[in-house]
Amino acid sequence: MFFISPRIVSLVPMKIVEQIKQPIVDEMELFERKFRDSMLSKVALLNRITHYIVNRKGKQMRPMFVFLTAKMISDGTVNERTYRGAAVIELIHTATLVHDDVVDDSNKRRGFFSINALWKNKIAVLVGDYLLSKGLLLSIDNNDFDLLKIISVAVREMSEGELLQIEKARRLDITEDVYYEIIRQKTATLIAACCSLGACAVNPDDAEVIERMRKFGELIGMAFQIKDDLFDYTDDAIGKPTGIDIKEQKMTLPLIHALNNCSSKEKSWCINSIKNHNKDKKRVREVIQFVKDKNGLTYAEQKMVQFQQEALQLIQNFPDSPYKNSLVLMVNYVIERKI
Repeated sequence: MFFISPRIVSLVPMKIVEQIKQPIVDEMELFERKFRDSMLSKVALLNRITHYIVNRKGKQMRPMFVFLTAKMISDGTVNERTYRGAAVIELIHTATLVHDDVVDDSNKRRGFFSINALWKNKIAVLVGDYLLSKGLLLSIDNNDFDLLKIISVAVREMSEGELLQIEKARRLDITEDVYYEIIRQKTATLIAACCSLGACAVNPDDAEVIERMRKFGELIGMAFQIKDDLFDYTDDAIGKPTGIDIKEQKMTLPLIHALNNCSSKEKSWCINSIKNHNKDKKRVREVIQFVKDKNGLTYAEQKMVQFQQEALQLIQNFPDSPYKNSLVLMVNYVIERKI
């Protein structure tokens, strides 16, 4: 069995990211220039907003997945399609973040003011639409229809996943299987698209490898989202307040496991707390403790590691390389990260 301990990553997060990025540092520098260019418009207001977005970018994990996948399966080579694929993914991802902040009425993104907070909802929605269209046109203008299909499926599934979560949140009746389907669509599908894009850009005729890398990305995305869910039950400085998912009536894996392993009386109390007392800080703390007592966190951590190990097995037969090593490090960082 190809087992790499999830405890191997214990460095400072940014040092880990720099270590992951090392084999693709030149590609990422060129990508950043191309990405800036891909956002340009004749509208001054739009350029001001996109400049604000680019200057407050995150760790850019998604383009990194594209380049590392491409270089791992092609013996270290990339092409213009690889850069376009990475730019499309980042444009689509940025568009969804801008729209998410409007939907969630969020005023902050990574510690900075969100677009809707600075320029209001109408402009934020239009900027998100613009970024989405720029991403799609980047593929169409270059006849990258195979890449466009991968992206379009991801956008469709992300929308379906968000709507399925909203639908289920009203009744708080999410089963574990439905939960996995929600996170597969709303989170994992985009990382799956990154990895299949990376493979397709350099080796469009190898359907087996493209599908394997798609599944690899999907499994990482599942582990990533479960890690995010676990943050809701910790006191670390992670960028979102503890208990926010409970306040928003989101059914996450630790909570689902707790509800499946308690008495009917406890279940009624917990659901009533989430539905009717989610603004009561004391009650929210009690729900968090209830989930911990029912081993919800332990169960979710086990599932997260299971997804991580399944992902690692999918790339074990590729030849050893700096790119493969970085992907392994990335997989472990996903479940070890503190933010």
